[in-house]
Amino acid sequence: MTLAQASRGDIIEVVSIPDANIRAQAIRLGIFEGSKIICSEKLPAGPVILQNRNQEVAVGRRLAESIAINILEK
Repeated sequence: MTLAQASRGDIIEVVSIPDANIRAQAIRLGIFEGSKIICSEKLPAGPVILQNRNQEVAVGRRLAESIAINILEK
């Protein structure tokens, strides 16, 4: 399952971020393989908003399609 398939309110775990450049940017934002984050919003045909602790990050839909996740809770 990819991040683009997550729903609002899902608690997710990042499984893999395949692109090294994207992985490096995500790590700077506290998002890495094994991190547990909340999908706080999903805009129609737009970005997925993630909440990591007290920080919110918008991830573009194309990028979200390349990040593999597991849903821990709905």
